[in-house]
Amino acid sequence: MSVPGNLLYTEEHEWVLVEEGTVLVGITDHAQGELGDIVDVQLFEVGVEFQKGQSIGTIDAVKATADLYAPVSGVIQEVNSDLPDGPDTLNQDPYGRGWIYRIRLTDPAEIDELMSPEDYEEHIDI
Repeated sequence: MSVPGNLLYTEEHEWVLVEEGTVLVGITDHAQGELGDIVDVQLFEVGVEFQKGQSIGTIDAVKATADLYAPVSGVIQEVNSDLPDGPDTLNQDPYGRGWIYRIRLTDPAEIDELMSPEDYEEHIDI
């Protein structure tokens, strides 16, 4: 799968879709491929505030367990409620139904620190 051009990325393989005052966050196709079959997702609840770089959940897969890191500072506004019962959605549709969080930004300037699609492709050596 190619790297979607309408998203921004982190070195930890999260994608970010910038919306008005919020961002939608998920893991990249590269990340789900490296993890293998995802069997469980542990996520924070709506209303939790955190700082950029903080662990905001874990993803358990057959190959490994990985932390999910906050790509920006903010407050969780929405959690994908389909993931606890269908964690494999992260494998099947990481850029669509596999979104993880909607976050209200507390420092919009942090968006400028995220990678462009071209930079992310270089980061994963496509």
